[in-house]
Amino acid sequence: MAASGLPRRLFLQGVAAVYALAFASLYTQIPGLYGAEGILPARRTLRPQGKGRWRQLWETPTLLWEAPQLGLDTAQGLELLSLLGALLALGALLLRPLRNLFVYLLLWAAYLSACQVGQVFLYFQWDSLLLETGFLAVLVAPLRQPPCHKQTPQGGLAGASPHEALPFWLVRWLLFRLMFASGVVKLTSRCPAWWGLTALTYHYETQCLPTPASWFAHHLPIWLHKLSVVATFLIEIAVPPLFFAPVHRLRLAAFYSQVLLQVLIIITGNYNFFNLLTLVLTTALLDDGNLTAEADSGRCRKTPASWPRSLLALLALLLECTIYGLLAYGTVHYFGLEVDWEQLAVHSTTTFTFHQFSQWLKMVILPTMWLGVASLGWELLTAFWRWTQVRGWLRKFCTAVQLFIFGTATVALFVISLVPYSYIEPSTHGRLWTGAHRLFGTVEHLQLANSYGLFRRMTGLGGRPEVVLEGSYDGQHWKEIEFMYKPGNLSRPPPVVAPHQPRLDWQMWFAALGPHSHSPWFTSLVLRLLQGREPVIRLIQNDVEKYPFHKQPPTYVRAQRYKYWFSHPGEQSQWWRRQWVEEFFPPVSLGDPLLDALLRQFGLQDKSPPRARSSGNALAQALHWIRKQLSPLEASTLLWGLLAAVGAIRGMQALLGPRPPHASPVAKEEKPRPAPKKDCGPAGKTAAPAPDNCSGSAQAPRRKK
Repeated sequence: MAASGLPRRLFLQGVAAVYALAFASLYTQIPGLYGAEGILPARRTLRPQGKGRWRQLWETPTLLWEAPQLGLDTAQGLELLSLLGALLALGALLLRPLRNLFVYLLLWAAYLSACQVGQVFLYFQWDSLLLETGFLAVLVAPLRQPPCHKQTPQGGLAGASPHEALPFWLVRWLLFRLMFASGVVKLTSRCPAWWGLTALTYHYETQCLPTPASWFAHHLPIWLHKLSVVATFLIEIAVPPLFFAPVHRLRLAAFYSQVLLQVLIIITGNYNFFNLLTLVLTTALLDDGNLTAEADSGRCRKTPASWPRSLLALLALLLECTIYGLLAYGTVHYFGLEVDWEQLAVHSTTTFTFHQFSQWLKMVILPTMWLGVASLGWELLTAFWRWTQVRGWLRKFCTAVQLFIFGTATVALFVISLVPYSYIEPSTHGRLWTGAHRLFGTVEHLQLANSYGLFRRMTGLGGRPEVVLEGSYDGQHWKEIEFMYKPGNLSRPPPVVAPHQPRLDWQMWFAALGPHSHSPWFTSLVLRLLQGREPVIRLIQNDVEKYPFHKQPPTYVRAQRYKYWFSHPGEQSQWWRRQWVEEFFPPVSLGDPLLDALLRQFGLQDKSPPRARSSGNALAQALHWIRKQLSPLEASTLLWGLLAAVGAIRGMQALLGPRPPHASPVAKEEKPRPAPKKDCGPAGKTAAPAPDNCSGSAQAPRRKK
């Protein structure tokens, strides 16, 4: 694969941006979720067991063990971590010197610390994905950013270390595991909606937090929904092996297909930072040539190519045509595509059985692992060859040490990742090398490698289940408690929430899929509403005045289960229709024996009050002041404001920062020309000497693309 200096820079900036959004989104919800008056107080999760300090830290790796040393409780420590994490991530996004290994290690440690006390509200696949991606960013980031004058005009680094491409390959492998597993589990789950290609006729309506575009997408023709499912299978199952293709145009086609899928999901669903993080992972499919092609196209002159290079180009073209032909044939054959010219539609149906797919999966899982081994082996050989080109015994020794350390880490993480990847095919998982299982078991709690499988089964096939909370003062007259984001009011359009994730709203969606006993935290939510705890109320309505019981807590609280459907086109001022199904949670009040029994059953009773902290603690007072200033802002508004500020600062940096020099045509003619090259193809690239500074007046020879 060609040089990847620019994609690595984009990856590190993208990871920093996602960290900033994730920390900021979490910060806004900490008091209501984890505070002393929250739904699941964080202090219950960290109780010393009499173990040694380091053993305790290893078994529960969180920096929040040190919160008492600062005079803070666990929730306040979590607030401090989130604030510092957001600020540090913004710094890494905006300031190049901060994009180093130590900063990304701190960001990863901070988010891992939060996940250790996050309980059910931080048990989402994208939280695990961020942790795994964040650890890869630690390996991809340099120990220190080289000075500006060390940078080549193309954005790569002069004298780059031979090992730098190895950790970045793991990003490509992670993207492959994420997409391939997400496609496979849709079929291994035996979900009738996925097998019948009708999943998207339900998805837009039944997903957790739809957007306004979801309503319009839901009413598209059924044949288009089914064709979209076929395209989803194609992008998630058939395309990912092309991530390792030797022809860069195939990788570029795979890149565009993944970007298209993620952008469509962003438009039609509120999936917080997940799709943005997946887009960040796709940078591993690019190289410097993709990102500088436009800038270099004017400088690249066509020259006669040698016959070996022409032969290689012809073979690459034949390989591309063959792969595209196989993808087209396989799609038409296995999904029975037929064009109906009369109705101007494309009909599709699944032509293979579950048994056939299971046999195919058994055949391909091991080959995909060996594909990863071959691709990683090539990267290792390339890194070794680059090391042989290093001059100077001291520098050669230092780069050899770096290559050994990062090469070993890359191989170890690859081996570890094979264990969760093999979960999608149990027989292959059982045959995996036992050493890989032991290595994975040792570091599993650090979430360095995880299993993925998004949208495994389509829910709400008979209507979207939705839990509606109600409160009353007399037990006879009930008022609905409306949430800011999840469906409730039939006339309110679905909001645009991303990149914020309202974690309570998400868990309410999961709670509606089963009885309340499957969601123990729901009982604690009812208790906090009966107590009138403002931090929890702000999770439901940030503007407390809109909460129907803001003056006095309700005497009784209950919950009803409804089924929701999108309204039909033409229904005025209605976005939803609904029908009552059953009682979800019985009416209870404070002191009710049923409520107390449920709290005892789920271990949610406050057995001991939180230890009082000194009110004179300056750090605690500073945290309280910051919270007071930010609490009036709705979380999604705060995050969009943060994005706007970052965009403005980056725009100012682009306008005021040094620009690469552009020599005039006359100067170009007068300038001595470098030795002619065969052509502008990848094989004709030669390293260009780095300019003396970032804004020098003379233009350095540029690397040909």
